[in-house]
Amino acid sequence: MKVNSCMKRNVVSIPITATILEAAKIIVKKHIGLLPVVDENKTPVGVVGLGDLLRLELPDFVNFLPDVDFVHDFGAVEDTHPSSKTLNQTVKTLMEPPITVDEESGLLRTYALMLQHNLHDIPVVSKEGKLIGIASRVDIGVAILSAWQRVDR
Repeated sequence: MKVNSCMKRNVVSIPITATILEAAKIIVKKHIGLLPVVDENKTPVGVVGLGDLLRLELPDFVNFLPDVDFVHDFGAVEDTHPSSKTLNQTVKTLMEPPITVDEESGLLRTYALMLQHNLHDIPVVSKEGKLIGIASRVDIGVAILSAWQRVDR
């Protein structure tokens, strides 16, 4: 089976000129975890994930702690937010390079790529490189497991 058989086709994306705040609003409104950043030709040039945005909220000391189990509350830090200067920067300052798969990619190859890069969602592109879908680990896993139902017993 190919990834285009199980991907979501109604893809929400943003232009590279969008702000971090605009990206956050879309993620909240659409309840999604990955937002592809596209150029004027709908070619992915980056991705902004929920984790990228939430890292703006985490205090810097978290990066220096090997374990945060002993921290029960971050106190006053819990109520802070990124500055308006940060939120008004373009997503270009925050986005990661896109890892994509061609629509004809097999499910196991796609899943292996997601595992290798620790991705939960992956943009799917056409042969021309245009964004046409998003596949999640769940989409791929369900498609693979559904085939098990057809196995002769």
